[in-house]
Amino acid sequence: MTSKERKVLSGMGQKLDPIFQIGKNGLDGLVIKELSNALEARELIKISVLRNCDYTAKELIGELCEQLQAEPISCVGSKIVVYRRSDRKDIKHIEF
Repeated sequence: MTSKERKVLSGMGQKLDPIFQIGKNGLDGLVIKELSNALEARELIKISVLRNCDYTAKELIGELCEQLQAEPISCVGSKIVVYRRSDRKDIKHIEF
């Protein structure tokens, strides 16, 4: 992914509302499965890391993207934005 593409996605991500929260349970299997389903449906998602989580957003973004096979877009404060191109044909894909 180029820096220009990442910048476009980051701008789009700023306008999104978080659709998921990561709390004290961290990144368990259910969380990863739900986030993967959300990425298939939306391609670009924003996640909130709650204060009761044992890790910060910066500590989670690498592991999260590795498990989801997604691209890290931004990590500001307690918010994470990730992108993964969907294989589904019935959604509008993000074009650069």
